[in-house]
Amino acid sequence: MSRLRIAQLANFIGPTSGGLRRAVDQLGRGYVAAGCERLLIVPGPRDGISQGEDGVTLTVASPAVSGGYRIVTALPKVIQALERFRPTSVEVSDKWTLTAAAWWARRRGVGSILFSHERLDDQASLFLRHDVSWAVRRLNAGLAKLYDRVVVTTGYSAQEWSGSQARLAQVALGVDLECFHPAAAVAAPGTTWNMVHVGRLSREKSPHLAVATAVELDRRGCPIRLDVHGVGPQIDELKSIAEGSPVFFHGYSDGREAISAVYRRADLALSVCPAETFGLAVLEALACGTPVVTADRGGARELVDGSCAEWASPDPVFLADAVERLMARRRADPAGLAEAARRRAESYPWTEPVDRLLDLHAEVAVRA
Repeated sequence: MSRLRIAQLANFIGPTSGGLRRAVDQLGRGYVAAGCERLLIVPGPRDGISQGEDGVTLTVASPAVSGGYRIVTALPKVIQALERFRPTSVEVSDKWTLTAAAWWARRRGVGSILFSHERLDDQASLFLRHDVSWAVRRLNAGLAKLYDRVVVTTGYSAQEWSGSQARLAQVALGVDLECFHPAAAVAAPGTTWNMVHVGRLSREKSPHLAVATAVELDRRGCPIRLDVHGVGPQIDELKSIAEGSPVFFHGYSDGREAISAVYRRADLALSVCPAETFGLAVLEALACGTPVVTADRGGARELVDGSCAEWASPDPVFLADAVERLMARRRADPAGLAEAARRRAESYPWTEPVDRLLDLHAEVAVRA
């Protein structure tokens, strides 16, 4: 068949976006490198269009929602762009308004892929503090009928689609192993236990668990310091939790090189959200040779093993125990732990998910 023309669409991508933006960008870059034509449609404060080495990007003027993110509502503009681009397949990283692209694809005989980046039932329940799994099951049942394939990143993510009859493909994401790399020499830990948390400060990401874990360690008399990098609506609550403890909030750190340096300076990273679907922050820390403490459930737990991490129930007391175990290992063998962390990250190169998604795009384009 002729070369693929892939339209990627995503909501909730903005200047301070994290994992979703990196995933969409890395996949798109890989598509173009493989010889595909690529159109990316995202929300923004105003309409705009640009063309570069990674294809064409169409920004659609969209209203701001929670935390400064935006969501596309001007759907006629989206449909017009798709009509002009004439994709062989669409890849939608959204379960809400951009579902309109899947309806368009079905009517036009164009292949469609839903990239399920979030475990919506667990994350929404954390955010709303109510069980909404029944509503998510109904939503997913409809989406499963609409899309040719649904891509999930972990076994934990796949559980959300149980019983939906979705044609699932499990594709782990990757990590930029050149940008995220260890220090030239691994230093032994100093007197202070330097911990870092990188991520959006919003309830569904559970940053309060990381901060409360640091508070618990401080209460025990452990010589800790936690540096928090990220922005979000929970910041005031987190500062209240941390009051009086050595927890420092640095806001959004722009650029992957800056985040890489943050990880290299840390003794360990806290990535403890029990509803994390994948956890690019985990892989980025590991790639820098920094071991990780995770929750004992969720997608992030699937990314680590006993060589480079500790895990515990998502409770500050148990997570503090895990930090103490990991720091004991770090003091005993800092170089060995850093090497194990890097090796684990090296099993997640971006080339693999790009190749898997290209195969899926070719499959749905032919079937459509």
